[in-house]
Amino acid sequence: DALQQYRHDDIRETISVLEQERDMLAKNSNMGAIAEYRKKEQDYLARAAELDEITEMRNAARKVHEDLRRRRLEAFMDGFCKITLKLKEMYQMITLGGDAELELVDSLDPFSEGIVFSVRPPKKSWKNIANLSGGEKTLSSLALVFALHHYRPTPLYVMDEIDAALDFKNVSIVANYIKERTKNAQFIIISLRNNMFELADRLVGIYKTHNCTKSVSIDPRRFGMLKTSPAAALGEVLLQ
Repeated sequence: DALQQYRHDDIRETISVLEQERDMLAKNSNMGAIAEYRKKEQDYLARAAELDEITEMRNAARKVHEDLRRRRLEAFMDGFCKITLKLKEMYQMITLGGDAELELVDSLDPFSEGIVFSVRPPKKSWKNIANLSGGEKTLSSLALVFALHHYRPTPLYVMDEIDAALDFKNVSIVANYIKERTKNAQFIIISLRNNMFELADRLVGIYKTHNCTKSVSIDPRRFGMLKTSPAAALGEVLLQ
C-alpha cells in the first residue's frame, strides 16, 4: 500500500534528476582532495605533536624560572633579615644608643620598589637617611657597610675621608672598630684625622716638591719600638 502512492513516471524523473546531479558533481569534484586531506591531516598531527613538545619545554622552563625566583627571594630575605639585625647592632655600637632600620617598600615584591633606610640618632626621632646631617649620614652608612661586611666579607675597602664630618669621639669609635673587628679585610682609608691614621698598620704620605708628587711609606710600629728600644729599632731600620 505504501508503494501505491508513488507513480512510476515520477520515480523515473526523480532518478533521472539525481543521476544528472551525480554526474555534475563527479565532473566538478576534485578526486585528489582525499589525498590532500590526508596530507594536511598528517601535517596537523605533526604540528600538534611539536606544539605539545614545545609546551612541555615551556612549562619546564617556567618551572625552573619560578624555582629560581623563589630561591632568589628566600636568599634575599635571609640576608636582609641578618643584615637588618646586624645594622641595628652596628649603629647602636657606633652611636652609643641610636637605632637603625631597613624596611621593604613592597614586602610582597622586594625587588620592585627597593628599601627604605631609617635611623634614630641618640635622643632624636626617626628620620630617613636623606634627612640626616653629614656626620649622621656618615655613621649610618658606615654601620650599613659593617653590617654588610659581617654578612658577606669583602677583602678590600677603599674609603675617602669618611671621618671628615665626624667629631673626635666618633672618629675614635670607627677607627677602633676597623682596627679590632675587621681583621679579615684590608682597609685603605684616606684621612687627615690623627686619631684615625695613628691606628693604621701602614701610613702612606703624599706630598709635593718641585711640582712633583711624591710618597713616603711609614710603619707606625717602628715608632713604638723607638720608644722602648731605640737601638734595636734603629738597627732594624738600617738593616732593611
